[in-house]
Amino acid sequence: MSNTASPVPASGQHGSPSTFNLYVHAFWGLLLRDFRVLRRELGPFAVRVIMNPLLFLFVFTYVFPRIGQSFGSSNGGGSMNFGTVLLPGLMAVAIMFTGIAAVALPLSTEFGITREIDDRVMCPLPVAGVAIEKICFSALQCMLSAALVFPLAYFIPSEPVHVHVSSYWLLIAVVILASLVSGALGLTIGTTVEPRQIGLIFSVVVVPITFLGCVYYPWALLHHIPWLQYAVLLNPIVYMSEGLRAALTPALPHMPAWMILGALVISVFILGWAGIRGFLRRVIG
Repeated sequence: MSNTASPVPASGQHGSPSTFNLYVHAFWGLLLRDFRVLRRELGPFAVRVIMNPLLFLFVFTYVFPRIGQSFGSSNGGGSMNFGTVLLPGLMAVAIMFTGIAAVALPLSTEFGITREIDDRVMCPLPVAGVAIEKICFSALQCMLSAALVFPLAYFIPSEPVHVHVSSYWLLIAVVILASLVSGALGLTIGTTVEPRQIGLIFSVVVVPITFLGCVYYPWALLHHIPWLQYAVLLNPIVYMSEGLRAALTPALPHMPAWMILGALVISVFILGWAGIRGFLRRVIG
């Protein structure tokens, strides 16, 4: 397929205000189309997002304490109970799973035999812009999933979860950057892996990076295993978990904010570049 699939009107030169406005309207139109589809599937979306955190919170923060089994330790009124440690990590997991599922799974269909992707790239928008729209729409779903997970921590754990927002700016920045990283990772997976192998990726990639993503423990506690503490720094979900931990539960040990934000920004650019490049190769090549 040639790059003429995204035409530019003859009346406007590339980069002119009229062309830019056309691109903005086309980008917004794709977002509205995706939102309309999501609105029809909002129930299944909410169930998919909530089920995993719900089970973890129910088993580890409600059932286990009730039967005399508990994780973590109390420190100054219970600020170190396992529910407090777990909440930021579960929000990071929700963001990660939502971002990958929102991009990689649909791409496995759109790049299939029916080539549904051709309908999208026919809009008056550069092909790279279509890829960016997928990342942005995925990021919006990730933010919604994080918002759905947060209230669960107040209703399920048998011991109170101690949340104190140290900086709303840090919280907003981490959620936005983490959502963009997840969308970019989903685009990279969806354009690199063959459609029939997408399910396998969740087993050999997504699950391992989740368990090694400092979801169930702070990164600082890995100092007992130095080689692992440094190895997991290649895992983007580590910075999502640590960033949310720094913003929501600052009493727990966490990475410095500059390190978290810097790593997330770098991850957005690297994964975004890889995902857009793969998208262009699959569509144009």
